[in-house]
Amino acid sequence: MKYSRNVVLLSVAVVLGSACATDDPNRRAKAGAAIGAVTGAVIGHQVHDKNGRYVGAVAGALTGAAVGNYMDKQQRSLETTLADELGASKIRVTRVDEETLKLDLSSEATFDLNSDKVRADFRNSLKKVAGVVGQYDKTAIHLLGHTDSTGSESYNQQLSESRADSVSRALFNGGVDKARVNTRGYGENNPVASNESKSGRSRNRRVEIYLKSIVEGREDDAFRAPY
Repeated sequence: MKYSRNVVLLSVAVVLGSACATDDPNRRAKAGAAIGAVTGAVIGHQVHDKNGRYVGAVAGALTGAAVGNYMDKQQRSLETTLADELGASKIRVTRVDEETLKLDLSSEATFDLNSDKVRADFRNSLKKVAGVVGQYDKTAIHLLGHTDSTGSESYNQQLSESRADSVSRALFNGGVDKARVNTRGYGENNPVASNESKSGRSRNRRVEIYLKSIVEGREDDAFRAPY
Protein backbone atom coordinates (compact mmCIF):
# COMPACT_ATOMS: atom_id res chain seq x y z
CA MET A 1 0.00 0.00 0.00
CA LYS A 2 1.44 3.41 -0.95
CA TYR A 3 0.91 6.54 1.08
CA SER A 4 1.00 9.94 -0.55
CA ARG A 5 2.87 12.90 0.87
CA ASN A 6 -0.43 14.65 1.58
CA VAL A 7 -1.74 11.72 3.60
CA VAL A 8 1.40 11.67 5.71
CA LEU A 9 1.29 15.41 6.34
CA LEU A 10 -2.41 15.31 7.19
CA SER A 11 -1.87 12.44 9.61
CA VAL A 12 0.94 14.28 11.36
CA ALA A 13 -1.16 17.44 11.61
CA VAL A 14 -4.09 15.59 13.15
CA VAL A 15 -1.91 13.83 15.69
CA LEU A 16 -0.10 17.04 16.59
CA GLY A 17 -3.40 18.76 17.14
CA SER A 18 -4.49 16.16 19.64
CA ALA A 19 -1.11 15.69 21.33
CA CYS A 20 0.13 19.26 21.67
CA ALA A 21 -2.29 21.52 23.47
CA THR A 22 -0.65 24.89 24.06
CA ASP A 23 -1.17 24.66 27.82
CA ASP A 24 0.49 21.25 28.09
CA PRO A 25 4.02 21.56 29.59
CA ASN A 26 5.00 18.23 27.99
CA ARG A 27 3.84 19.14 24.51
CA ARG A 28 7.28 18.84 22.87
CA ALA A 29 7.83 15.30 24.08
CA LYS A 30 4.32 14.31 23.09
CA ALA A 31 4.79 15.86 19.65
CA GLY A 32 7.92 13.83 19.03
CA ALA A 33 6.24 10.62 20.09
CA ALA A 34 3.21 11.37 17.97
CA ILE A 35 5.19 12.05 14.83
CA GLY A 36 7.24 8.92 15.41
CA ALA A 37 4.10 6.83 15.71
CA VAL A 38 2.64 8.18 12.48
CA THR A 39 5.80 7.84 10.43
CA GLY A 40 6.40 4.38 11.85
CA ALA A 41 2.95 3.28 10.75
CA VAL A 42 3.50 4.67 7.28
CA ILE A 43 6.89 3.00 6.93
CA GLY A 44 5.37 -0.31 7.93
CA HIS A 45 3.25 -0.19 4.77
CA GLN A 46 5.89 0.81 2.27
CA VAL A 47 6.63 -1.51 -0.63
CA HIS A 48 9.52 -2.07 -2.98
CA ASP A 49 9.29 -1.69 -6.71
CA LYS A 50 10.57 -4.36 -9.08
CA ASN A 51 14.08 -2.89 -8.94
CA GLY A 52 14.30 -3.30 -5.19
CA ARG A 53 13.93 0.37 -4.41
CA TYR A 54 11.95 1.71 -1.49
CA VAL A 55 8.73 3.41 -2.58
CA GLY A 56 7.46 6.40 -0.67
CA ALA A 57 8.83 8.31 2.28
CA VAL A 58 10.98 6.42 4.75
CA ALA A 59 11.17 9.06 7.45
CA GLY A 60 11.62 6.41 10.13
CA ALA A 61 14.83 5.03 8.65
CA LEU A 62 17.99 5.22 10.72
CA THR A 63 19.88 8.47 10.94
CA GLY A 64 23.56 8.24 10.15
CA ALA A 65 24.48 8.81 13.79
CA ALA A 66 22.32 5.91 14.96
CA VAL A 67 23.57 3.27 12.52
CA GLY A 68 26.66 2.14 14.39
CA ASN A 69 24.87 1.52 17.67
CA TYR A 70 21.95 -0.19 15.91
CA MET A 71 24.24 -2.60 14.06
CA ASP A 72 26.35 -3.21 17.19
CA LYS A 73 23.23 -4.34 19.04
CA GLN A 74 22.13 -6.52 16.15
CA GLN A 75 25.55 -8.17 15.97
CA ARG A 76 25.60 -8.85 19.72
CA SER A 77 22.12 -10.34 19.54
CA LEU A 78 23.13 -12.63 16.70
CA GLU A 79 26.32 -13.73 18.42
CA THR A 80 24.50 -14.46 21.67
CA THR A 81 21.60 -16.30 20.05
CA LEU A 82 23.83 -18.28 17.69
CA ALA A 83 26.52 -19.14 20.23
CA ASP A 84 26.18 -22.89 19.60
CA GLU A 85 26.29 -22.47 15.82
CA LEU A 86 29.30 -20.17 16.03
CA GLY A 87 31.12 -22.60 18.27
CA ALA A 88 30.46 -25.47 15.85
CA SER A 89 31.48 -23.33 12.83
CA LYS A 90 28.03 -23.77 11.30
CA ILE A 91 27.59 -20.00 11.01
CA ARG A 92 30.10 -17.18 11.04
CA VAL A 93 29.15 -13.57 11.82
CA THR A 94 31.41 -10.75 10.62
CA ARG A 95 31.11 -6.97 10.50
CA VAL A 96 31.74 -5.82 6.93
CA ASP A 97 31.51 -2.11 7.73
CA GLU A 98 29.58 0.19 10.05
CA GLU A 99 26.34 -0.40 8.15
CA THR A 100 26.64 -4.06 7.16
CA LEU A 101 26.78 -7.48 8.82
CA LYS A 102 27.50 -10.76 7.06
CA LEU A 103 26.51 -14.28 8.05
CA ASP A 104 28.27 -17.16 6.32
CA LEU A 105 26.35 -20.43 6.44
CA SER A 106 28.44 -23.60 6.35
CA SER A 107 27.54 -25.64 3.26
CA GLU A 108 27.77 -28.97 5.10
CA ALA A 109 25.50 -27.73 7.90
CA THR A 110 22.94 -26.11 5.59
CA PHE A 111 22.48 -28.52 2.65
CA ASP A 112 23.27 -32.05 1.57
CA LEU A 113 25.43 -32.32 -1.53
CA ASN A 114 23.53 -31.29 -4.69
CA SER A 115 20.40 -30.59 -2.65
CA ASP A 116 18.53 -27.32 -2.29
CA LYS A 117 16.54 -28.41 0.77
CA VAL A 118 17.68 -27.02 4.11
CA ARG A 119 18.83 -29.86 6.35
CA ALA A 120 16.31 -30.72 9.06
CA ASP A 121 18.89 -30.25 11.82
CA PHE A 122 19.73 -26.74 10.58
CA ARG A 123 16.19 -25.38 10.38
CA ASN A 124 16.21 -24.38 14.02
CA SER A 125 19.41 -22.41 13.43
CA LEU A 126 17.71 -20.41 10.69
CA LYS A 127 14.73 -19.93 12.99
CA LYS A 128 17.12 -18.35 15.48
CA VAL A 129 18.47 -16.04 12.76
CA ALA A 130 14.91 -15.07 11.84
CA GLY A 131 14.09 -14.38 15.47
CA VAL A 132 16.89 -11.84 15.74
CA VAL A 133 16.68 -10.08 12.38
CA GLY A 134 12.90 -9.95 12.71
CA GLN A 135 13.38 -7.58 15.65
CA TYR A 136 15.65 -5.25 13.68
CA ASP A 137 13.19 -4.02 11.07
CA LYS A 138 15.42 -1.24 9.76
CA THR A 139 17.65 -3.85 8.11
CA ALA A 140 17.46 -5.10 4.52
CA ILE A 141 18.35 -8.77 4.10
CA HIS A 142 20.26 -10.15 1.10
CA LEU A 143 20.55 -13.91 0.55
CA LEU A 144 23.28 -14.80 -1.94
CA GLY A 145 23.69 -18.37 -3.17
CA HIS A 146 26.98 -19.80 -4.51
CA THR A 147 28.28 -23.16 -5.75
CA ASP A 148 31.58 -24.78 -6.66
CA SER A 149 32.48 -25.43 -10.30
CA THR A 150 31.43 -29.08 -10.33
CA GLY A 151 28.64 -29.63 -12.85
CA SER A 152 27.46 -27.43 -15.70
CA GLU A 153 27.29 -23.67 -15.41
CA SER A 154 23.51 -23.67 -15.91
CA TYR A 155 23.01 -26.34 -13.23
CA ASN A 156 25.15 -24.42 -10.76
CA GLN A 157 23.28 -21.19 -11.45
CA GLN A 158 19.93 -22.86 -10.82
CA LEU A 159 21.20 -24.58 -7.67
CA SER A 160 22.57 -21.35 -6.23
CA GLU A 161 19.25 -19.61 -6.79
CA SER A 162 17.26 -22.49 -5.30
CA ARG A 163 19.43 -22.60 -2.20
CA ALA A 164 19.06 -18.86 -1.61
CA ASP A 165 15.30 -19.26 -2.03
CA SER A 166 15.24 -22.13 0.45
CA VAL A 167 16.97 -20.02 3.10
CA SER A 168 14.57 -17.16 2.40
CA ARG A 169 11.57 -19.45 2.97
CA ALA A 170 13.06 -20.56 6.28
CA LEU A 171 13.34 -16.91 7.35
CA PHE A 172 9.78 -16.20 6.23
CA ASN A 173 8.57 -19.16 8.26
CA GLY A 174 10.39 -17.62 11.21
CA GLY A 175 8.39 -14.43 10.84
CA VAL A 176 10.66 -12.20 8.72
CA ASP A 177 8.78 -9.76 6.46
CA LYS A 178 9.18 -10.79 2.82
CA ALA A 179 9.45 -7.14 1.73
CA ARG A 180 12.82 -6.89 3.50
CA VAL A 181 14.43 -9.84 1.70
CA ASN A 182 16.20 -10.00 -1.66
CA THR A 183 17.61 -13.27 -3.03
CA ARG A 184 20.17 -13.83 -5.76
CA GLY A 185 22.16 -16.76 -7.13
CA TYR A 186 25.69 -16.38 -8.49
CA GLY A 187 26.33 -19.96 -9.51
CA GLU A 188 30.04 -20.74 -9.68
CA ASN A 189 31.09 -17.19 -10.51
CA ASN A 190 32.27 -15.94 -7.11
CA PRO A 191 34.57 -18.54 -5.55
CA VAL A 192 36.30 -17.73 -2.27
CA ALA A 193 38.75 -20.63 -2.61
CA SER A 194 40.25 -22.88 -5.28
CA ASN A 195 37.90 -25.46 -6.80
CA GLU A 196 40.90 -27.77 -7.25
CA SER A 197 40.62 -29.11 -3.70
CA LYS A 198 37.78 -30.70 -1.74
CA SER A 199 38.08 -28.16 1.05
CA GLY A 200 38.05 -25.31 -1.48
CA ARG A 201 34.93 -26.61 -3.18
CA SER A 202 33.25 -26.94 0.20
CA ARG A 203 33.96 -23.31 0.99
CA ASN A 204 32.59 -22.21 -2.38
CA ARG A 205 29.27 -24.00 -1.82
CA ARG A 206 27.64 -21.46 0.44
CA VAL A 207 24.79 -19.08 1.15
CA GLU A 208 25.71 -15.67 2.48
CA ILE A 209 23.33 -13.44 4.41
CA TYR A 210 24.09 -9.72 4.24
CA LEU A 211 22.27 -7.40 6.65
CA LYS A 212 22.35 -3.79 5.46
CA SER A 213 20.97 -0.97 7.59
CA ILE A 214 18.32 1.28 6.06
CA VAL A 215 19.68 4.80 6.42
CA GLU A 216 17.57 7.91 6.06
CA GLY A 217 18.18 9.62 2.72
CA ARG A 218 19.92 6.53 1.30
CA GLU A 219 17.16 3.94 1.60
CA ASP A 220 17.79 2.58 -1.90
CA ASP A 221 21.35 1.64 -0.98
CA ALA A 222 20.17 -0.91 1.57
CA PHE A 223 18.24 -2.85 -1.07
CA ARG A 224 21.05 -2.99 -3.63
CA ALA A 225 22.90 -6.30 -3.73
CA PRO A 226 26.25 -6.15 -1.88
CA TYR A 227 28.05 -7.11 -5.12
